[in-house]
Amino acid sequence: MGHSPFTPGVVAGRQTAEALSDGFADLHPPLDDHEALVAADRCYFCHDAPCMTACPTDIDIPLFIRQISTGTPEAAARTILGQNILGGMCARVCPTETLCEEVCVREVAEGKPVEIGQLQRYATDTLQRQGVHPFERAASTGKTVAVVGAGPAGLACAHRLAMHGHDVVVFDARSKPGGLNEYGIAAYKSVDGFAQAEVEWLLKIGGIEMQYGKRFGADLSLEALKSEFDAVFLGIGLGGVNALGIDGDDKSGVRDAVDFIADLRQAGDLTELPVGRDVVVIGGGMTAVDAAVQAKLLGALNVTIAYRRGKDRMPASEFEQDLAASKGVRIVFNAVPKAVHGNGAVREIEFDYVSADMTPTGETLRLPADQVFRAIGQTLDADGLPELDGRKIKVTDAGRTSVDGVWAGGDCASGGDDLTVTAVAEGRDAAEDIHQTLTGAVR
Repeated sequence: MGHSPFTPGVVAGRQTAEALSDGFADLHPPLDDHEALVAADRCYFCHDAPCMTACPTDIDIPLFIRQISTGTPEAAARTILGQNILGGMCARVCPTETLCEEVCVREVAEGKPVEIGQLQRYATDTLQRQGVHPFERAASTGKTVAVVGAGPAGLACAHRLAMHGHDVVVFDARSKPGGLNEYGIAAYKSVDGFAQAEVEWLLKIGGIEMQYGKRFGADLSLEALKSEFDAVFLGIGLGGVNALGIDGDDKSGVRDAVDFIADLRQAGDLTELPVGRDVVVIGGGMTAVDAAVQAKLLGALNVTIAYRRGKDRMPASEFEQDLAASKGVRIVFNAVPKAVHGNGAVREIEFDYVSADMTPTGETLRLPADQVFRAIGQTLDADGLPELDGRKIKVTDAGRTSVDGVWAGGDCASGGDDLTVTAVAEGRDAAEDIHQTLTGAVR
């Protein structure tokens, strides 16, 4: 076993390569042709479909499912991708159980919705496998747009702008595109390098230049971008992570969950990735669940998620909570971190139990831990930004910021709910507004 140089209990090789391959296999294996037809046949093709209203990108769900049922999944893919160019990834990571599938008439009546997410994946994968790009680039407008951030918002914005004939340069701080799709989600939700394959397919529209290793604030300034380009879109995400703000937070073995997930997503060999024996994840969202489940799959013996509120307030969906429990992750509610104990490296973490109104009950909990992951929310980490609304960039519905000629969308902008599908919608809508502004075109 390989040992971490900092924390004795954090070691690699806790699982065999075979066990890791099984554990990190596709969470939802794709439907085959027959399964897709059977699943599509359950749709009522509602005229006033509640699933469409629940979709942040307004995909015509009954239409694309009908197209699958008539044996034309490529047409279904075009219906999806016309609204959501990252429809393949969204089919994998979107919490459909709290969006379209939650309001499906079949779910309401029978407790089993139409498998909208799986059908969306079936359609988009069919088209992408063919190497076909369903959209053509319009004649050049001669206008140039800078997109900062190659995550879902930035990619959706860049694609729509390129489609309209604008020349786009996408800047990203990392060495690969995709943002959270590449670095921030559980490996079992996106297998076989899908995030990169989807970006390569998206870029087939043409007119998009990618530049990596360019961080906003350090390598790029808003003023310089404004002077060089006709418009700027900021899709920089949230680079900072909230601190625990407790004694011992700086001990070895305490780190950000997003960094652990990124390391795992980029690891060439999971048998070489260190993980603790006793792992505690602080937080209650999907990042917390992704970190906890993957720590368990890597071979951690005891994995606990500690969330400061009750089960009914936990941001992670019921499906995600059940997934964690099924993998052997323990979830502790109403527990607020109090102190990290250990001599240099973490050995235990102490919590105060609190009531529903966050008042300490007087009871405490101490958990052994050689690895603690912070998953308590991210913050905007950049200077020289337009006006903020709280801790995010203030934007209008069309993504306009306080600075003329600058738009923003995705996690860095106010008003969203930090979902991939919402980021795509905001990038797409901002692109339409940029296009209209630059050309005077009427939507």
